[in-house]
Amino acid sequence: MKTRLFWVRHGPTHARGLVGWADLPADLSDTARIARLDAHLPRPATLVSSDLTRAAATADTLAEHRTRLPHEPALRELHFGDWDLKSPDDIEDQVHYRAFWDNPDAVRPPSGETWFELGARVNAATDALIAAHPGADLVIVAHLGVILTQLQRALDLTATEAFSHSIAPLSVTELNHTPSGWHVAGINHTP
Repeated sequence: MKTRLFWVRHGPTHARGLVGWADLPADLSDTARIARLDAHLPRPATLVSSDLTRAAATADTLAEHRTRLPHEPALRELHFGDWDLKSPDDIEDQVHYRAFWDNPDAVRPPSGETWFELGARVNAATDALIAAHPGADLVIVAHLGVILTQLQRALDLTATEAFSHSIAPLSVTELNHTPSGWHVAGINHTP
């Protein structure tokens, strides 16, 4: 039985710097683009989002023809901790900052989480959604890091390889799950 997961990155925030758990709004003023996104996504489908405002509000614009599940905190972006909302140049400990990007699975931002911890959190949430909705079409509105963890999982990539993929705001990355494994049907499609 195939479960199709349509990962949608939330609308743009226009923030400069690292945005993790900071609860910024999304710019959803491009209604034509949102209408194209809505038309591209399956109907009917089950819709879920991160509980952060930028993802939840984006999901709300897509909810009319879909069954809306409660917000899922496990789908939040990577927790950048003390680095949240800082530009790379504003981070005092540049050695630590570079170490994080060189080895994101093992190095965590101060008061934040590692890439490995993010992946484990999102994998568990994704597995729970698949188990609860086998064979369904799932539209999941989340964040750049969250989507990259699932692309990493589906393609068996390293974190560095996953980082090489662009995931634009309001884009769709389609991953299909079957009992035999994962299939990538599309990456960073912008309808």
